[in-house]
Amino acid sequence: MRFAAAALLLFAVAASAAPPKAIAPPSVPHSVAMFLSTLSSDGKQKVTFKAAASGTHFFFEESAGVTVYVFDGDGYRKETFLKSATLASAMKRYGSKP
Repeated sequence: MRFAAAALLLFAVAASAAPPKAIAPPSVPHSVAMFLSTLSSDGKQKVTFKAAASGTHFFFEESAGVTVYVFDGDGYRKETFLKSATLASAMKRYGSKP
């Protein structure tokens, strides 16, 4: 799960640098592909999320709230889930700028 979160961060960063019409990177690690496939219920559900990293924290926003991960020296592990929070509010709570 830590590798998937770190890979997701890499995916988000790579996607933000791509043109708006095509955000998919040229390659995706297997663990990230499986995570995204599971997240969208094998394509049955449209998924919208935001992600950001700041300092030692990684923030993953979805419709239910924000999951906060902390870097443990090897990868990111889940620290907490902030129900109904937004990415901006979660980052502010941890002293990060959105």
